[in-house]
Amino acid sequence: MPDWDDIRYFLEVARTHRASAAAARLGVEHTTVTRRIGRLEEDLGQLLFDKSRSSGFTLTRSGQQLLTHAEQMETHLYNAQEQILGVSQSPAGHVRVAATEAFGSCIIAPLCAQFQSQFPDMTIDVLPVPRFVSLTRREADIAITIERPARGPYVTRKLTDYTLLLYGTQSCFDRYGVVNTEADLHHHRFISYVDELLFSDQLRYLEDILPFTKPVIKSTSVIAQYYSCLQGHGLAILPCFLAGQNPQLIPVLQDRIGITRSFWIYYHEELKRLKRIVMLSEHLCDIIGNNRLLVQGRMPVQQVQ
Repeated sequence: MPDWDDIRYFLEVARTHRASAAAARLGVEHTTVTRRIGRLEEDLGQLLFDKSRSSGFTLTRSGQQLLTHAEQMETHLYNAQEQILGVSQSPAGHVRVAATEAFGSCIIAPLCAQFQSQFPDMTIDVLPVPRFVSLTRREADIAITIERPARGPYVTRKLTDYTLLLYGTQSCFDRYGVVNTEADLHHHRFISYVDELLFSDQLRYLEDILPFTKPVIKSTSVIAQYYSCLQGHGLAILPCFLAGQNPQLIPVLQDRIGITRSFWIYYHEELKRLKRIVMLSEHLCDIIGNNRLLVQGRMPVQQVQ
């Protein structure tokens, strides 16, 4: 009979594809991970991973079969743990939340910290990343994205709409001219994303609303775009929750140039009985839903009750 701990190591390697990455998530040395995987393969009499320097650990057919059962075991164990603790107990355990880079940094991380202070038996990872994460590979427990998942066994909810505006600084206007009409934009420099590295077409808004522009500064990071704009290097379309609280950033033609996008929050259906997942998800939905000024960049997150 395989050791459950070895199964836990197997799950982390299957999700990260690297012994070193799995070790970091488990808080152990990478040699411990490889030793545990070797022991599990020996106990089962099966090769679970093909290993190479270029692609890391890739599941074999036997490994894929084990992964299905191991994830079911993991979910049943979490569910049993919460049932034993009882519904009256405060949520406890670990949750990993992935969100888009700016929203995760500006809004989600502080709100998660607020939630954790109410429930000190919980620990929370917040991953603000400029890409999609895979809930199937358990890169996160809860995901907040700009696209609703098209398919999958997920509990999904619309979190909020948000607005993006074109921003610039006074130094930028002093250098390239005041913007009173769209024609004035022809004299300005622009900051945007690297088109070929976009992780979603939802981010392809500059060329949609201002097709004549040719950005001179591009970055995969909206935070980098924010700071480039703040330093007066050009105009940038930025989310209001990021730029709206900085008085140095001035909206341009906001009655004519504005974009609305949505955030979606979702988690795997297998986790819907876990109190910590449901309560944190509902906390984020309630706080953001009841504090619209927060998403508009007109309320500091510190004022949220």
